[in-house]
Amino acid sequence: MQTGDLLQPLPPAGPDEALDTLLARGGVRIERIVSFGQSSPDGFWYDQAEDEFVVLLSGSAILRFDDGREVALVPGVWVDLPAHCRHRVEATADGVPTVWLAVFWPSQTAAAASDAGPERSLASSIRPAGGGAA
Repeated sequence: MQTGDLLQPLPPAGPDEALDTLLARGGVRIERIVSFGQSSPDGFWYDQAEDEFVVLLSGSAILRFDDGREVALVPGVWVDLPAHCRHRVEATADGVPTVWLAVFWPSQTAAAASDAGPERSLASSIRPAGGGAA
């Protein structure tokens, strides 16, 4: 058995997001992601082969989808992202940590597809705070 606290200790603010894999078992991966004003690079869209469930625990964020929709996240708001749901992190809060809990699992649809692309975690392609390239 393991226990932990998702909100403390938090890593210090830096130019990059902090990613901690809390659990990886049976095809399921649970990550804590801490953002400090980072966003996705211009023109970048996540197109993951895995299904993802994400809930915001602190701070705020805006997700944009390739159909133009935006979802504003505040603590307690969650999003279910099926595999290949193209999305990007438009913004995260400046000055306060934005803490995400992300759960990934194999998509039954993507598993059947022969052309599934490379998998990327939410933090793998996030632009550093201040808008520079990752």
